[in-house]
Amino acid sequence: METSPYLALAILLGVAILFPLIPLALAYLWARLFSPAKPGAVKNASYECGIESVGSAHIQYHSQYYIYGMVFLVFDVEVVFLLPFAVAFSSIPAGAFVAMLVFLLLLIEGLVWAWSKGFLTWQ
Repeated sequence: METSPYLALAILLGVAILFPLIPLALAYLWARLFSPAKPGAVKNASYECGIESVGSAHIQYHSQYYIYGMVFLVFDVEVVFLLPFAVAFSSIPAGAFVAMLVFLLLLIEGLVWAWSKGFLTWQ
């Protein structure tokens, strides 16, 4: 009897689906059977560190915070892509070196663009 090569993959997929669903189902059953349902203003109120909350929790931030954060993440992730080139710099072929230079030029172009648009100027 010959087994299918996809049997192990099917078993792994089944375990991957059941592994998170079983605790969720058990938690749902536990909540339905044992926890009392007593909603009210006091129970639904926000509670943090023993201090009653006053006012709205919604704070509107300036969009420049998000733009600055996204520009930081883009350049931070791009620098991580430079690490393999830096590690193997002495043994890379000329084509890889040219690809690294093109990548750096695109990265510098993005930095110049962000700077020219004023994304890096804090106000």
